[in-house]
Amino acid sequence: MRTAYCVETVRNAERELMARLPEGALMQRAAAGLAAACADLLGRVYGSRVVLLVGSGDNGGDALYAGARLARRGAGVTAVLIAPERAHAAGLAALRRAGGRVAAAGEGESLVEAADLVVDGIVGIGGKGGLRPEAVPLAAAAGRSRGAVVAVDLPSGVDADTGEVHGHAVRADLTVTFGTHKPGLLVDPAREYAGSVRLVRIGLELPPEPELEALQHEDVARLLPVPAAESDKYRRGVVGIAAGSARYPGAAVLAVSGALRGGAGAVRYVGPAGDAVIARFPETLVSDQGPKHAGRVQAWVVGPGAGDDAATVAEVLAADVPVLIDADGLRLADAGVVRGRRAPTLMTPHAGEAAALLGVERGEVEGGRLAAVRELARRYGATVLLKGSTTLVADSGGGAVRVNPTGTGWLATAGSGDVLSGLGGSLLAAGLSAVDAGSVGAYLHGLAGRLAADGAPVGAHDVADAVPEAWRNVLG
Repeated sequence: MRTAYCVETVRNAERELMARLPEGALMQRAAAGLAAACADLLGRVYGSRVVLLVGSGDNGGDALYAGARLARRGAGVTAVLIAPERAHAAGLAALRRAGGRVAAAGEGESLVEAADLVVDGIVGIGGKGGLRPEAVPLAAAAGRSRGAVVAVDLPSGVDADTGEVHGHAVRADLTVTFGTHKPGLLVDPAREYAGSVRLVRIGLELPPEPELEALQHEDVARLLPVPAAESDKYRRGVVGIAAGSARYPGAAVLAVSGALRGGAGAVRYVGPAGDAVIARFPETLVSDQGPKHAGRVQAWVVGPGAGDDAATVAEVLAADVPVLIDADGLRLADAGVVRGRRAPTLMTPHAGEAAALLGVERGEVEGGRLAAVRELARRYGATVLLKGSTTLVADSGGGAVRVNPTGTGWLATAGSGDVLSGLGGSLLAAGLSAVDAGSVGAYLHGLAGRLAADGAPVGAHDVADAVPEAWRNVLG
């Protein structure tokens, strides 16, 4: 499990550790890890040109000490000081002793553009509100540089706690972060500024519950439902799909396709697209009598392609089993009814749908994904899976938000979300909690998207067909 902690928690852990260590030891640990990462990226350190962008905080000190280590290995290291009077004095002295030099601010842009490596130590994890004006030209020069850009702890200008980016920020090829991941390194839009992320462990003792957590293969493997020798279709779970309409029969077909590959023992379909479903998937149990008369189910999926069929959505929400609400169902579901449900509810909006539910602009959701998913979960008393460039899963009871590490831009295709809803509903029926069903479903769906696309466009049906391969990939 990859975890991320907020700035306050990290600061507290740093203070506790520094109280037990000799003065400066913690910064030296960080600088050693940073220098090693820079050396790996350079390949050949001797003779390389390294430029440090140094702010006034500890990040600037980390950069200076790392620069001193690189200088001792033969690199030509130059520090550009954003605020010379507030630069880390001991770090600056160490750099000079190692043969590094300090350049005037006016030289900074040209030096950065010609560097083999640029180290961003402008702002630390406590920075808010984007870069200050004096740092913006240097960040722009780093973007034009022919060399790689390495961020110290996180790219300067991004919000460590929220992943939000207000104004200008540094775009890094590699971020070397210390002690633990910060939420902004895992959540867009900040995540795309971070490049690859390398974690340097420095001995922090952190609380058991993080701010964010990201499942890995081994975590998903433990959660996947595996049938036992005595399993039958009901023990494995039966998922009901109430989806599709005369206008959107394909949504029903795609939701069923995801459900059939999600681990449940059987799929019941209810709706007007029964002929299309049975023609594609004859193993589906099809009914035209409505959800109440469909037969036994352990979970429902409602909404994909439903049009304006509010009655079906209401009927499904009245059932005393877990329900996944997607697409049109999100618009048609009564918020009070959702809050009043005793059984688990999993809502799966994309940013546009989330914005409509919250009464804000789409850009506000995309720019503040963590805040949006938490507010939706609180407002509806439900588990919410917010789809997008970073898919997040939040529970109404609080706790760590799950961030999905798999996926590809090729998943942004019509019907892909219908496949995910069926897959997530099937996992609910198989007995997973709403948080686990959402995060495992997103993980498999994202991995299936990668496998199906392999760098080329795919359709939603290709993603569904790749779910078994993704499942086997997780199990190893």
